[in-house]
Amino acid sequence: MVSPPHEAMHRAFQEYPELFTGVSRVLGLTFSPPDSVTLLPTDLTEDRPVERRVDTLVRFDSESDGSLLLAVEAQRGKDPDKPAAWAYYLSFLYTKYKIPPLLLVVCQDRATAEWAAQTVLIGPAQWPALTLRPLVVGPHNMPLITDPETARADLALATLSAITHAKGRDVDAILKTLSTALRGAPEAVADPIVELVARGLSSNRRAVELWRNLVAVDLSFYKSWLSEEIREEGREKGLAEGRAEGRAEGRAEGRAEGRAQGLAQGKAEDILLLLERRGVDVPDVERERITSCDDLDTLGRWFDRAITAASADEVFADE
Repeated sequence: MVSPPHEAMHRAFQEYPELFTGVSRVLGLTFSPPDSVTLLPTDLTEDRPVERRVDTLVRFDSESDGSLLLAVEAQRGKDPDKPAAWAYYLSFLYTKYKIPPLLLVVCQDRATAEWAAQTVLIGPAQWPALTLRPLVVGPHNMPLITDPETARADLALATLSAITHAKGRDVDAILKTLSTALRGAPEAVADPIVELVARGLSSNRRAVELWRNLVAVDLSFYKSWLSEEIREEGREKGLAEGRAEGRAEGRAEGRAEGRAQGLAQGKAEDILLLLERRGVDVPDVERERITSCDDLDTLGRWFDRAITAASADEVFADE
């Protein structure tokens, strides 16, 4: 069964084929931005009953560099059978399309990335007939994008940075940066990014929870299993505690415009929910201070601090 991280690692190139231009720069190569991009069928099955599918296949056409086939493979562990399969993919693609193929392997751990990057000689030692040289990206060479402006300038590369570093300790800073960069972004831009990151993080439950809390502060752009879960929690909590209509509509309908009180109550509950999930005790006095606040900017600052605060007092630091 294909896992969500596997999907995210290669689907990023389906959603953003131009991502390869940024990745190639990271790898020290120069591929000009294509004049046109075409997503191709990934089925490499022959007439005989042997099915082979590359994860993602994209065609780039450029006046300066000509045409190029990019086969993207998501690899989550060492597999001794993969080099032969990858060589098959490349030879099949060249036979079928008569266009130079290139293999890019995306990994989430250094050991797998170093294994995948090895040059594989196919044929007798005296004269190898084929040489397999994959391009590989992973936590060992993808940049740690922790500056919001840098992330905003290339959201696709920032997304891949989060996915490839999903298992590392630096992923928290990348996620906070990416969530900041997405604030105010149109739904059409933010939706697939948030979805891809959620899938790419699914093997790291702590990172998933952090991403969940980061996007919970503004659900207007998020439409996936994670947002539905958050909305359902808000709906049930609102009903149980008899919240005002503005709060209920805010959870159910994306917080209708003009209901400032509902928005403030929603953010206050997000802060308390985040602290509760992180095991931070919130005394009655501090809880009352949060729930009685109706200033959205103040609540936003408190939410950002609640992500890392070790106590309720730290949420109100310097206030």
